[in-house]
Amino acid sequence: MADPWRVGRKSTTREPIIQEPEAHETDNAVDSTSEATRRDAGVAESARANRGWWDRNADEYQVEHGTFLGDDRFVWCPEGLDEVEAELLGPSEELKDKAILEIGAGAAQCARWLAAQGARPVALDLSHRQLQHALRIGGSFPLVCADAGALPFADGSFDLACSAYGALPFVADPRLVLREVRRVLRPGGRFVFSVTHPIRWAFPDEPGPEGLSVSATYFDRTPYVEQDEEGHAVYVEHHRTLGDRVRDIAASGFRLVDLVEPEWPAWNTSEWGGWSPLRGSLIPGTAIFVCARD
Repeated sequence: MADPWRVGRKSTTREPIIQEPEAHETDNAVDSTSEATRRDAGVAESARANRGWWDRNADEYQVEHGTFLGDDRFVWCPEGLDEVEAELLGPSEELKDKAILEIGAGAAQCARWLAAQGARPVALDLSHRQLQHALRIGGSFPLVCADAGALPFADGSFDLACSAYGALPFVADPRLVLREVRRVLRPGGRFVFSVTHPIRWAFPDEPGPEGLSVSATYFDRTPYVEQDEEGHAVYVEHHRTLGDRVRDIAASGFRLVDLVEPEWPAWNTSEWGGWSPLRGSLIPGTAIFVCARD
């Protein structure tokens, strides 16, 4: 199972957006013979693998998906649901002066849109390379390189928090993240996050007809792992059922306000990994959880 927001497996012929010394690339090189498997992967291994994966692939990701994401749009998912219309964080006019934490910000496109509404965002990501792209695009808000399971902020620092396919699909213990987010939110705050819809784990990660037949049990929570020849994980993604997500939210002290399953819009003719108009018209691809901190 590959996440829809990761780089496609086909290589690009375009040059990286940011030029770095060759050492940056070779220090993080992954053997091309890495294999995909299903096995356990703990908190530390998952974080280490995914930090390295995103550092290595940030350039290609931004080249491949930068146009769709824009520099200052708030897009929740491959379906193209935009916060302008969705208002899952609340009406845009009410975001002014709100302190908002974006988790798994990448190049901080969402934070940039929030800043344009008059909010005071902070963009956090595990990947230093992704945040370099945020610097390249620009913005006057803080960028923080940190693990979502150990947020470097005081209790009650933020009014709102958001995450568009950031952190939650990649962590071994989502309750660590959820509890940390709740800690840094003020009473009455809201956390909205999007992830791959759990039902997609039962289907092949293919955009065409071959991706429409169930090929695995939905109830297998064994992580998807890509590992090198020595068995070291280089990418990890974790599966939680829909019920697991709801229980995680409740156990972490949040109240679930809404669960949004975006339908594929007619205007969106693009494919993103296994996400496509064909599949999107038949089965959900994204689940967005709207959570309140009472």
